Amino acid sequence: MRTLVTVGMTALALLAMTACGAKSETTSGTAAPEKAAATPAATAASTPAASTGPHTIKYVGKDYTVPAKVDKVVITGAVESLEDALLLDVKPVGALTVSGKFPAVFAPITDKAEGIGEKTQPNLETILKLKPDVILSSTKFPAETNEKLTKVGLTIPVSHLATDWENNLLLLGELTGKQAKAKEVLDKYKKDSAALKEKIGPVLKNKKVLALRVRSGSLFIYPQDVFFNPSLYAELGATVPEEVKAAKAQAGISLEKLSEMNPDYLFIEFAEDENKDTPKVFEDLKNNPIFKNINAVKNGQLYTNIVDPMLQGGTAYSKIKFLEALSASKIVQAK
Repeated sequence: MRTLVTVGMTALALLAMTACGAKSETTSGTAAPEKAAATPAATAASTPAASTGPHTIKYVGKDYTVPAKVDKVVITGAVESLEDALLLDVKPVGALTVSGKFPAVFAPITDKAEGIGEKTQPNLETILKLKPDVILSSTKFPAETNEKLTKVGLTIPVSHLATDWENNLLLLGELTGKQAKAKEVLDKYKKDSAALKEKIGPVLKNKKVLALRVRSGSLFIYPQDVFFNPSLYAELGATVPEEVKAAKAQAGISLEKLSEMNPDYLFIEFAEDENKDTPKVFEDLKNNPIFKNINAVKNGQLYTNIVDPMLQGGTAYSKIKFLEALSASKIVQAK
């Protein structure tokens, strides 16, 4: 009887958490509720990963006590963490889905994973059944969602800010014992980025460069520390447009305003899964006379889905793929 009472109380507690549900994410998948530390030094372990017991790690200013060995990782809300897992070959036991499935780009690491709900709606009951060692959630989640997850297991909200890309990769490396691989990736990227800047910097100098995403049938720009913007502006030397400087989060931009900005180089990411109600919006845009008259379009400097449109932009994996695509693009070849 005592066992039945305990089981009943546990089930009621779980149903209470699940019934609350998760609130929708902020206006964009990249909107920033707060600034996080931007230096890789913010991610460090006070005890080596080989410790025989739980140890403390620091991540963007907070301490987390983690098991000596992390085998079962669940990723919810943070597509950024899926990208880091792809780069370090970490296979989560559970991961978020997009429109009910795992995006194809993550197939190498999700072949044995269980879907644990959509990006903005984690299924607490499913996550609980997986008994994860750590849950990687997202700073995009409302505080109450992350609070519910902490009742299921150790939860670390992963920053979605592009300026924390190194911190995020080092965090996953620290948790899974792949610190050396993470450092190797970071060192190589910085070397390759510096080399590309020498080639592409003179081409982009004094030119208007803009990256956009098409979501729900509308055009959006992002702050200079979100999306692919840090790669374009901070690392490759392009000038930050005033509209990007003014953006505090994902911000809609009209076609007329885009025409007024008149970028010389334009990068647009368009994912069908994010535009299910307006599947032809991008084709209509490309056929619009106003759009056709933009410098980038007229001069053949429009780059559509230069990387997989499901990539977030502000991660090590996104940045590496973006760098590779730029290195092979007409921008460099034209120099």
